[in-house]
Amino acid sequence: MLCELCNRRCSKDRAVERGFCGLGERVTVARYLLHRWEEPPISGTNGSGAVFFSGCNLRCVYCQNHKISRGAGDEIFTERLPQIFIELQERGAHNINLVTPTAFIPPIASAIRAAKKSGRYIPVVYNTNAFETVEALRELEGLVDVYLPDLKYFSDGLALKYSGVRGYFEGATKAILEMRRQTGELELDDNGLARKGLIIRHLALPGLEEDSKQILDWISNNLPKAYVSLMAQYIPAYRAREYEEINRRITRREYDRLVDYFFGVGLKNGFMQELGSASDAYVPDF
Repeated sequence: MLCELCNRRCSKDRAVERGFCGLGERVTVARYLLHRWEEPPISGTNGSGAVFFSGCNLRCVYCQNHKISRGAGDEIFTERLPQIFIELQERGAHNINLVTPTAFIPPIASAIRAAKKSGRYIPVVYNTNAFETVEALRELEGLVDVYLPDLKYFSDGLALKYSGVRGYFEGATKAILEMRRQTGELELDDNGLARKGLIIRHLALPGLEEDSKQILDWISNNLPKAYVSLMAQYIPAYRAREYEEINRRITRREYDRLVDYFFGVGLKNGFMQELGSASDAYVPDF
């Protein structure tokens, strides 16, 4: 089958050659663990059951997970994936958190169904850069409880420069609207944990304040009740030092202006970060 799961639509037969994402047909996992550094409704007190898949359909020059985003990891049998989900549940995870899962949507859908039959009852979180096709996302309808997409750029020029991708905003916003259609607004249980819905992430990059404001404008105009995670955790990782303008952390003033703008455009639901979160100490060791 020719792969068109993401908006790259590279149309590779991944059974015989790797796709743009660097991945073949077999599910490739870099690590799975209890992850305590997601948004509060995701991590809770026990941690989120994060499964980090290898490979990526973007080429972000500042990628914090660059050790695995080019395909490093262990290939596993499809039957192993539901076992991993159950193991994480038994370790006390509040949810199953699928990180960078786009390339493996069909086997993931099968694994979720299998895990449900084996007793999985905690929510499934789909943690993505939002560059899936709408058609691919529809394979997950009824299987994913919480969508956790990034909305990285408004400007196509910035998306091309820093993530090597054309048409990012158009593709990502279509995907996010489909996610919202499937799950509705964020719903929390009695313990404040995400049970169902959508949280949109936006990582504030240094010097790109106007682009971030346009992202917030779009959310306000299209999904005004959405929960937004406005992240301050950017560090100049990987190849960011090659780009002088982003080779630094964001400043307190930059972030505070974005927080003020968030409320100024009428958004009310969200999560903010301390600037101390801008540290590689929060990046899992792959």
